Amino acid sequence: MKKIIILTTVILSLALSAHGQHSMNMVGMENSAGYLSSGTSIEPRSTSESYPMYHTTLGDWVFMLHANAFVVDIQQRGPRGGDKLFAANWAMPMFARKFGPNTISFRTMVSLEPITVTKRRYPLLFQAGEEAFGEEIVDGQHPHDLVMELAARYDYAFNEKAQFFAYGGPVAEPALGPTAFPHRASASENPVAVLGHHQQDSTHLSNSVLTLGFVGGPIQIEASTFRGREPGENRWNIDVGKPDSFAGRVSFSAGNTLSGQFSMGRLNDREASHPGMDTVRTTASLHHNFRFSEGHVASSLIWGRNRDMDHGERRIFNAYTLESTVNFRNVHWVWTRIENVDREETHDTPQGRVQAWTVGYERELPMGALPLRAGLGAQATFYGVPAQFKPIYGDRPAGLTMFLRLRPKGNMMLHMQAMHQD
Repeated sequence: MKKIIILTTVILSLALSAHGQHSMNMVGMENSAGYLSSGTSIEPRSTSESYPMYHTTLGDWVFMLHANAFVVDIQQRGPRGGDKLFAANWAMPMFARKFGPNTISFRTMVSLEPITVTKRRYPLLFQAGEEAFGEEIVDGQHPHDLVMELAARYDYAFNEKAQFFAYGGPVAEPALGPTAFPHRASASENPVAVLGHHQQDSTHLSNSVLTLGFVGGPIQIEASTFRGREPGENRWNIDVGKPDSFAGRVSFSAGNTLSGQFSMGRLNDREASHPGMDTVRTTASLHHNFRFSEGHVASSLIWGRNRDMDHGERRIFNAYTLESTVNFRNVHWVWTRIENVDREETHDTPQGRVQAWTVGYERELPMGALPLRAGLGAQATFYGVPAQFKPIYGDRPAGLTMFLRLRPKGNMMLHMQAMHQD
């Protein structure tokens, strides 16, 4: 904690002398560095015009609601493939209030995946991380907890271009990694997790988080302490424990359409399946969002690296992700996700690098006066595997995913567009 206080004191002098391009236009949702996405991560400011978020005022408070739900049928080919019907979902209600130079916001996020993802996983070839029924999950993705975020944030603005903030709570996201995949505009229509989740953005659901940071113009600098152990397989409770890990992140923006970040953190005793294993995680990412008439293009390039130290043994895993989603004529969506991840055949050392190529399409459905947006879509994923994996996974593993997507129709996109025009 002493180191964090010293770091933030140094950062303050930088923030007070920094210059930026924009002031905060939406309470609790933007600052001069960019659009405030999951936790304290930022995306390009133009992203705010792409989110179908419900927004209203309640007296002096602003209320915002963002949510997604996917009813998914996944079919996978190969000896390790699986089939399942499940629902991935989350809802994020937020309250914010600005008074003078002060802004306070309360952020919550909940998910019904403990019910809608049965047997504590859904099939996802080559995915690994966390536990189910006392065993490490392999070729599957765990559901999110019922409570995904329970946090508060305080901002003090020295002027339009420099501000201090403090963020945290029993369930929150430390300053480590890119914007998490459920919230990235570049992954908005893809219903399944990235294979690099546990090398890139798995800390988006962490416990006992405290983050201090400063924004100076297009630069945001922050440091966090948090509990490094990933959530237990009981998805109904809130895990507790003292902060034992730390992370730092530098984020930046270039105009309204580009943002990026570099972050490092040490996660102590990260996984229950490997007690005593500590991880040094390093990530870097670029996010781009460009709007055009009747649509937008959102893209991300992400690198994540875990250096695991397990009782004197060191292992290194890299994960690379390139994804892009295009919305055109307002009702059509197409996307791709290209992944390159290190995977192991045993628990000793990485044995090879796996590639995954995903392409998808979705069509918005007419909903009339209903306050919902719905889309019907499908995506196909093809894998490239090293020779030593083929006896286990087959020569040509692949997957087909079909889904129905639901989210609030919202009014925030139109509100943000009007404010930016003004």
